Order: sequence, then C-alpha cells, then structure tokens
Amino acid sequence: MRAERPDQPHPERLSDLGEWELLRRLAAFAPAGQLDDDAAVLQEQSGRHLVVNTDVLVETLHFSDASIGAQDLGWRAAAANLSDLAAMGCRKVVGITVGLVAPGATPWLWVEGVYQGLTQALASYGGALLGGDCSGGAQRLLAITALGHLGRGAIRRCDGRPGDWLISSGPHGLSRLGLALLLDQLPEQRRDGLSADLQQRAITAHRRPRPRFDAVAAVEASQPEGLPWRVGGTDSSDGLVAAVAAIARTSGCAAWLEREQLPLDPELATLPEGVHWCLAGGEDFELVLALEPAWAEALLERLPGASHIGRLAQAATDGQDCPVRWQDNGEPLPQGSEGFSHFR
Repeated sequence: MRAERPDQPHPERLSDLGEWELLRRLAAFAPAGQLDDDAAVLQEQSGRHLVVNTDVLVETLHFSDASIGAQDLGWRAAAANLSDLAAMGCRKVVGITVGLVAPGATPWLWVEGVYQGLTQALASYGGALLGGDCSGGAQRLLAITALGHLGRGAIRRCDGRPGDWLISSGPHGLSRLGLALLLDQLPEQRRDGLSADLQQRAITAHRRPRPRFDAVAAVEASQPEGLPWRVGGTDSSDGLVAAVAAIARTSGCAAWLEREQLPLDPELATLPEGVHWCLAGGEDFELVLALEPAWAEALLERLPGASHIGRLAQAATDGQDCPVRWQDNGEPLPQGSEGFSHFR
C-alpha cells in the first residue's frame, strides 16, 4: 500500500477508487480474509461462535425525511444490521449498540421515534439494546453494531464453488420501487397502473425490511444427509448483482444469471425500470446463496418465494474482470447493474 507524495498533483480520492478497491486496500491492515464478509466471526470460550457486524447510515446518503419517518428509520437501521447477521448464518440475535450523531437542533421526538423503531425490530427478531454513544455533528448519522450467534454453520462469501446453484431468498426491486413511490419519481400514469397491493408491498419493503433468519432456518433444515456444511452467500443490501459479484469474486468464480429467472415480481416487470431495479435497486435485504444443486433443490421446496437465478462457474481465463454475465449469451450485464456505491 503506497502513500500519496506531497507533491503529487492529483491524489487518489475515494470516488476514484470505488468501494471494492477501497475495501481491497483496507484489507491489508487486517488478517488475511478478515474483510471478505460483512461481519466477523469470533469463537467464544463456550465454543459458540459470535458474529459481530457494524453498519453506518448517513443522512442524505442512506435516508431522508422525504421518504422515511423516525420509527421506520429505526426499524430499517436495525434490520439492515440484523440482515448481515442472517447473511452470516446467525439464528440468534444477542443485541445491538447504537452510535447517534445529530445536530443540536434535532428534535427529541425524532430521536425517540428512531429508538422506538430500533426496539420494535429487536422485539420481533430478538436481542436487546446494549448501549452505544451520542455526539453532536453537522448531519444525522446512525452507527450500529449488531451481535449474534451462529446456527449450524457460517455462511461465507468465499464458500461458493463452480457448479453451485445461485438462489435468491425472495424478490428484488420492490424496495427501489417503494422509494420511487415515496419520492413521487414515477409518472402519474405509470404509478396509477400499479395495483394498490404492489404499491403497499413496495413501500413496506423499503421502510420495514425483514432480515431473513427464516431463510437461514430453511437452509439448515434442507441440508441433505451426509452432505457437509458449505454455504456461500451474502445479503443483497447493495443490489442483487452486487451480491452475486461479491460471492463470485471472493470464491474465485464467475457467475451466470438466467435472464428468464430473475427474482422479479411480474407486475414490477411491466415497468421500464423493473429489470434494472431488480438487478441494482438495492436495499431488498434478501439472501443470495451458492449451494450444491441437491441442497439448492431441497431449499427451493422448503422456502416459499425462493428462486433459482443462476450458477457459479470456473473463473474466466481471458483476463476480463466481469464476474457476472448472462447465461444465454455470455454477455456482461447492462452498465449500471453493479449496484449501490457509497463514494460516487
């Protein structure tokens, strides 16, 4: 890792690096492989494995009053962190700590609402508010650390293998549709053409996402007898393609997506933006898993709403850095499918 020279005319900025390159460079400061996942796994003296995850939500980048109220924000902040626990294979939530940064003019009612939402999520999924810190600052920020215990085994991004089926635990694109509805980004005619049911499901998906602990339970219950535990996976908070690419890159594989099997609500598919929002909308908080075909088939039978979206394959040898392509013609996915980036 090199430092910039004082006389260098154009020092690199985070927006130049992008999130993946930033994480690659930061990984040099940690033990090998430690930053491959969204959470760390620590072995306790009792033999149990504790999973620790930290996430930050920044005003204007991750939330705004225009699209979400205080209680829903608290729920979503907790759910985003609990989703990372589920994506690592946790079945039990220990609790969360919360770091709050806010300007002094922030109303107490907003803070109270956020913490009400946080505790509502914990009441639904387990765990307690363990503590945290508060500080003044120029803009509102929530920094949450979540702790949980593994179930049968860890789910790691690096544990995919060529030949694995890629499974999505549920549909994608609904949260992005919900945001568009809340911000009035859809033309009136297009919005009015959507059913009231879809609109409500989309808004709920954006404001009150579900960490998929139920999917982890289904993965455990569907493990074929005699097959050792090996589950590759992550959650899709940054988008479906971003999740698939993370598994493929970390596992040293390529990934092929089935164009006709995208986890896309049929009604959402009628919108011009539907496919793009499915691929890159983000904040759906579903699990994307890489499993041996027999295990994947058993999971599909046990988990309603799950779908087979593609497979992992041998990494390309032509030097192309494009880990995710369409199965039918081998072409790269459309530009912009890579999902959310914090530094654009």
